[in-house]
Amino acid sequence: MAEREGRTPAAATPAEVQLPQPVDWPARIRERLAGTRPSHDAAGWLVPGLTAQESRAYHRFFPAKPVPAAVLVPIVEHPGDPTVLLTQRATQLRHHAGQVSFPGGRIEPQDASPAAAALREAREEIGLEESCVSVVGFLPDHVVISGFRVTPVVAMVRPGLQLLLDAQEVEDTFEVPLAFVFDPRNHRPRLHRFRTADAEARLFEIPYGNRNIWGATAGMLVTLYRLCTGGAP
Repeated sequence: MAEREGRTPAAATPAEVQLPQPVDWPARIRERLAGTRPSHDAAGWLVPGLTAQESRAYHRFFPAKPVPAAVLVPIVEHPGDPTVLLTQRATQLRHHAGQVSFPGGRIEPQDASPAAAALREAREEIGLEESCVSVVGFLPDHVVISGFRVTPVVAMVRPGLQLLLDAQEVEDTFEVPLAFVFDPRNHRPRLHRFRTADAEARLFEIPYGNRNIWGATAGMLVTLYRLCTGGAP
């Protein structure tokens, strides 16, 4: 029977409502980073939080010959609720003291690759053993104002690990749900003024509880989000 003109359709019952399906972020990360390689030899690099196109306008404000470095971006594969593992740097460090960061540091002569450097640093800083880590790919290099060109090495980590922190470098570690990090509503724009020039750029920070993820760490996470959601880095 046809509905009368002007009649309001009945509301859908809960069983009829199509809820968005949760994203399998580890699978998406593996897919999008498959075949990626470190980009230390490439001319292009990113300012943390900016796209490649936006970054080019700010290259002149950064060191001409930054020091090669690498960080590990550890994705902990908790079933159904993957997280990203972060560190709170010790307050006595020379660079980025007290900040939220990924384990990592400069690439030393004995390191065979950026991945080897990131894995070594993760083992030294937080006791993360390589046997529990599976490297899945690389983000484009990010250059930070302190003078480092950083290769982010993205890896999957087995859950339930007992970490051993180097108190000289790391004050604490914590995990943030990947679904939270990848929710653009949590990417808060922050106007940053470069100390070496009269210029500003809109970067990002990701507040989480009493922590604030900002700077290069937030920028790398935003880059990973863009890659996983089809955007350009």
